Amino acid sequence: MTATLALTAAAAAAVGVALGLFGGGGSILMVPMLMYIAGVPGKSAIAMSLLVVAVTSVTALISHARAGQVRWRTGLIFGAAGMAGAYGGGLIGPHLPEQLLLGAFAVMMVTTAIAMIRGRQAFDGETREHLPLSKIILDGVIVGVVTGLVGAGGGFLVVPALVLLGGMPMAAAVGTSLLVIGMKSLAGLAGYLSTVSIDWHLAAVVTVAAAVGGLLGGRRAEQVSPDRLRKAFGWFVLVMGAFVMAQQIIALA
Repeated sequence: MTATLALTAAAAAAVGVALGLFGGGGSILMVPMLMYIAGVPGKSAIAMSLLVVAVTSVTALISHARAGQVRWRTGLIFGAAGMAGAYGGGLIGPHLPEQLLLGAFAVMMVTTAIAMIRGRQAFDGETREHLPLSKIILDGVIVGVVTGLVGAGGGFLVVPALVLLGGMPMAAAVGTSLLVIGMKSLAGLAGYLSTVSIDWHLAAVVTVAAAVGGLLGGRRAEQVSPDRLRKAFGWFVLVMGAFVMAQQIIALA
């Protein structure tokens, strides 16, 4: 294994830990990691990220499912709706300006992060076993389109939607989001593969490393209090959003 490949695998494992711990954020780290460390072209990095995040999400899901922190009905319906949006986004994404997509992506990340850090008092103590079907489908399609367009699993949108809008406990939202992310990422990958090719050997190495990290992150999530996890997730997304936004500003300068 070359030094570059070893470094890529180590970075992928760290991304997996983030995905398993926070239920999101992994894909926004995966794309730049593949581009700047492994030297993968932009669109191929997006496609490969979707593959890696899909597998890692399902792997990390195991720990959350064993802890009873997955709302299967909500996740499967949300994921199915998201797959339709993600496939469409994956077909359109390769034909749109990358800076435009990532700029809007960064703004959504920062806005979502602030909401998560501040919280919504109206939802404190209010939890529901099932969310309205229409809300699940609408949110799923919207987040799915974002996933397909920019190669992001969408956990940073799914988790807040479940917590802030649906009143789902943070721990259950994180676990459920992993199911949704896995389903949507596979659909987005299918859309990209119609026009983009990837290095399957590199993808395999990165996927295995990230999956191991996802298992570790998933186990750690069970030991963190819901309030601390929500705020940590918010700060994590805020840092990532600021980074993406800074990159787009520098590119335009």
